Amino acid sequence: MNKPCNLVEVIRRETAEAREAVAVVDGGRELTYGQLLAAVEAVAGALRRAGIRPLHRVAFLCEDSADYIIGSLAILAVPAVVVPLSPSLMGDELERVMERMDVHHLLYDAAVLRRDDGRPVDTDAFPSKQVLLVSRQARDDFPAEYTRLNPAFIRFSSGTTGDSKGVLLSHETIMDRTDAADRGLRITRQDTVIWVLAMSFHFVVTILLFLRRGATIVICRQPFPESFLAAAGTRRATFFYASPFHYHVLATSALVPPAGLAGVRLAVSTAMKLPEETAAAFAVKFGFELAEAYGIIEVGLPFLNAGTGARPRGAVGRALPDYEIRVTGADDQGVGAIEICGKGMFDAYVSPWRTRREVFPDGWFRTGDIGRLDAEGRLFILGREKNVINFVGMKIFPYEVEAVIAGHEAVRECLVYGEPHSLYGQMPAVKIVLKDGARPPPLEDLRRYCFQRLASHKVPKTFHFVERLERTESGKIKRV
Repeated sequence: MNKPCNLVEVIRRETAEAREAVAVVDGGRELTYGQLLAAVEAVAGALRRAGIRPLHRVAFLCEDSADYIIGSLAILAVPAVVVPLSPSLMGDELERVMERMDVHHLLYDAAVLRRDDGRPVDTDAFPSKQVLLVSRQARDDFPAEYTRLNPAFIRFSSGTTGDSKGVLLSHETIMDRTDAADRGLRITRQDTVIWVLAMSFHFVVTILLFLRRGATIVICRQPFPESFLAAAGTRRATFFYASPFHYHVLATSALVPPAGLAGVRLAVSTAMKLPEETAAAFAVKFGFELAEAYGIIEVGLPFLNAGTGARPRGAVGRALPDYEIRVTGADDQGVGAIEICGKGMFDAYVSPWRTRREVFPDGWFRTGDIGRLDAEGRLFILGREKNVINFVGMKIFPYEVEAVIAGHEAVRECLVYGEPHSLYGQMPAVKIVLKDGARPPPLEDLRRYCFQRLASHKVPKTFHFVERLERTESGKIKRV
């Protein structure tokens, strides 16, 4: 019988000739691939001694750092299963996630979470952190297929169906989706990657791909862009993977000169739709276009608007070679439900348990997004099926309106939704979090800004200024 695949062993094998190359830079701390893998093995040994066994589900809570990478890989090396937790989760939310995912252990950074029942992990591999462990009594009512799948990660998520919680990814699935993503990203040992995103949400495809290819990951913490400038001053970046927020800051900050991204071969925007104004401002300042990516936890990274030739803004590009796309139930504008098939599809939903074959027996995964394909096969995403606003029979896609409003200089983030109306069906409305709540812009200025950029029926009829937007336990903005 063949030994099951293990991602840590894959990284060890694929970086065998790069042991002296720098793997991670975290402030003043640098780890070569040899040092990183030695630290992973030390922590894995400590976790085994602490009672973590193969297939145990380990909730992991840690700030973004070299230690996050070490801890995640060490759990996989046991080999146990990583259940990443966001540091933004509140106490009750954290407990609900652990209960729903039926975790056996909580491994956490004492600087992020305060509780009095943790015991120290016996290792010196975390030189700057106190990492503690709490063991729980798991129900262990998963079917036998859980073991056969060779699970590596369970990402807490509502899933596109809305009734499932937890997306299970096996070692083999992650291998497939990192290989598939790399056909667009083309990471090499010569790449230096600037990292600014939350590792609890963006670890599986990107961080693991960077490590497999032997690249150098430079971790930028807050504040941004000061941390970016510090990193760029010591290492010449070649690859940048960030959100539209980060690109907006780079494009508008006087601290970052136009030559600040010289040497970057690819800058990828992910996590949310890239506003047109951010893309334009970035291109004007730095002299090259951003690449927009479309990632789905159940699928991986199937789309990337990059490469040579025309790249219309607003599109997420053509499907990467290992994926196929179709739009079903399209209207006369070609707008319909987006379905994808290809490599690296998720293995199961955890709670309630549903395998990939049960969710989409024909191999096509319905993403829950709606969009259209142009004549060149490029995909434009317009929103979520369940969030479309029906205003007098006209469809309004919240993401499209949000992308416009988020481009206003006073807006930090926003949420567009439909309010029921007896005559019109639904009226578009928006909740806005301002950058400076003490100085709200005049409502007429906001309305004028929207009317200049949107069809009149898409402009929100009511504007609400709020201190924050509610988020789900997986960190996404909670839709009304």
